[in-house]
Amino acid sequence: MRCSKWIEDALAYGGGTHDLQDVFDGILSGNMQLWPAERGCIVTELAVYPRKRVLHIFLAGGELDQITDMHEDVIRWAKAQGCTALTLAGRMGWKKALAPFGWEPTLLTLSKEI
Repeated sequence: MRCSKWIEDALAYGGGTHDLQDVFDGILSGNMQLWPAERGCIVTELAVYPRKRVLHIFLAGGELDQITDMHEDVIRWAKAQGCTALTLAGRMGWKKALAPFGWEPTLLTLSKEI
């Protein structure tokens, strides 16, 4: 798959929760959505909570401007699915990169391997 390298690069920062095959399986089953572009890709998943439906950006890889160019399309699709918010868990650099689009930090995720 053309997006494999970008997905693998993003997974390297994911804490070992998924590998490339897991992502492929998630996309094929419909549990994840692939947003391929010429110079990057995004993988999303719908998160349904008791009081909110959210589109979670699971990973993104490739060139930053390509990823941010998909922002409005992702939002439109999320709204069409009944989502009222987007979430993203990622490296700290996403905070600065997405600030111009109105993204704000809401939670901090810490981890410790045991």
